[in-house]
Amino acid sequence: MNEKWTAEDVPDQHGRVAVITGANTGLGFETAKVLAVRGAAVVLAVRDTDKGKQAAARISDAAPGADVTVQHLDLTSLDSIRAAADELRTGHPKIDLLINNAGVMYTPKRTTKDGFELQFGTNHLGHFALTGLLLEAMLPVRGSRVVTVSSVGHRIRAEIDFDDLQSERSYSRVAAYGRSKLANLMFTYELQRRLAGKGETIAVAAHPGGSQTELGRNLPAPLRVLERAFGSLLAQSAAMGALPTLRAATSPEVQGGQYYGPDGFGQTKGHPRLVGSSRRSHDVAAQRRLWAVSEDLTGVTFPV
Repeated sequence: MNEKWTAEDVPDQHGRVAVITGANTGLGFETAKVLAVRGAAVVLAVRDTDKGKQAAARISDAAPGADVTVQHLDLTSLDSIRAAADELRTGHPKIDLLINNAGVMYTPKRTTKDGFELQFGTNHLGHFALTGLLLEAMLPVRGSRVVTVSSVGHRIRAEIDFDDLQSERSYSRVAAYGRSKLANLMFTYELQRRLAGKGETIAVAAHPGGSQTELGRNLPAPLRVLERAFGSLLAQSAAMGALPTLRAATSPEVQGGQYYGPDGFGQTKGHPRLVGSSRRSHDVAAQRRLWAVSEDLTGVTFPV
């Protein structure tokens, strides 16, 4: 295995089905493109199906004959998540990869259609519900993986405040994002604990470091100034940012409960490697409490 792991190290993916949320742009698009080039049947699970179709066409240009389809999915709506899961299970009784990639960052205070704080509701609760509804199609599949994309932001003002999960008492866009990304990791670790010995599926996490994508459109004004001035120094391309996800999803040496990110200074740039996460992310009691609360909020229970 190349020490500087690249897209060229992705094994052959023929015969595998990969569902990727938020795959019409940025990290999700780059992840989908590489998997399609390697032969996977790729489902772009996106809110805007017109943009999804445009992305599918671009992938087909890069990989003629690729099996790329578009699935409508709005992670801000539990009704949409349930409908998408029903359609995915019907169309794909066997799912090899579920890549929970979609997300929002630093949004003004808003709520999902179900009344959840937008960042926590989209980034964590939406993916929690989708995973729970698709997991039965994955458990018997050898080599199947749930890969959830977190962020270095899980360390920044990040805390699971169970007394104010929806940020009703006070709201900080930075803290809310950090909370959602911390929740992504806690979900991964608790899911892996539940999966152990229950089937073929493993749960893994990844983060892209600093990547130049549309996710930064809601950055506070001072950070936008820094991004414009020093973006190339602080961030890497979306194609490079997708590599930790691709390694977590495909590399044979990956084990359940691992976390992959860039190997550069501060994990902001570089090639993917195994990395560590914050002390808070490993709080087992908090992981289990978050799981129980997430089941209550979404109404989704897992088969493990």
